[in-house]
Amino acid sequence: MDTPQIMIGVDVPLLGDERRKNWAKVVDFVDPSKQGGWAFEGDFVATGGIQDVPLGSVLLIYGEKGRADNPQIEAHVYQTNGDGTLSLHATAKGKAWARTLRDRVIEILDHKSEPEAIVWGPELERYMDEALAEELIRRGWTVQRGS
Repeated sequence: MDTPQIMIGVDVPLLGDERRKNWAKVVDFVDPSKQGGWAFEGDFVATGGIQDVPLGSVLLIYGEKGRADNPQIEAHVYQTNGDGTLSLHATAKGKAWARTLRDRVIEILDHKSEPEAIVWGPELERYMDEALAEELIRRGWTVQRGS
């Protein structure tokens, strides 16, 4: 049985000006044969708010500010953490942003691993039974309360 992906809520920042082009993508693969942002394959997520994304995923955020005929481009690469925070791994500015970030994103994807599983810990005692049962059901288990 495959383990379902663990999804976490993260605050996806808005780069640049909301009136200009801005987007964020959960990057699953980089195709070095493609140019620009087309090289980064994955699902888009909205910027400027909380989004559910896979734990440990690579998040590419792009934004523009300034004049429409000559925008100032900025892009950031983050990795999502289990506590809902983002770790910044790289930034780039200007028209060469995609090539500047490409190799770093490939490196992160190559070294990405599943989060370390904790077998048991006393911190689980703090959770209500219902919360633990809901999590087990979400992971595909059948749960029945004992007598």
